[in-house]
Amino acid sequence: MSRCRRCAPVPEEVRRAADLLERRWLLQIVYAAHSGATRFNEFRYALDEAIPPRTLAARLAELEQAGVLRRTVVPGARPPRVEYNLTEQGERLSGLLQALREWADASGAPAGEVVITGTSE
Repeated sequence: MSRCRRCAPVPEEVRRAADLLERRWLLQIVYAAHSGATRFNEFRYALDEAIPPRTLAARLAELEQAGVLRRTVVPGARPPRVEYNLTEQGERLSGLLQALREWADASGAPAGEVVITGTSE
């Protein structure tokens, strides 16, 4: 039995999306993809090279598996070249990213500090 009489349980689809997007670096990688990054080193550069290469490779694979990014091996390229492009599902995250950007700009919070204004009632 639920202890909260005013709230509904979090829908399963929201839980699944949150499980994916809560992983460290994922939102930043998706943001970089929306900003035009397609190659591995472009993602690293967009993230100020702070992400370890193994972690970036794992996160790109997770996003590919989730259907957010499409991995394409460029034919005939020497050395072999791989590009990551947003899928239609990945493109649909643009509203979330825009809202996150607007919230961050409006909050004026320094890096690492979250400012919450207003009340929940």
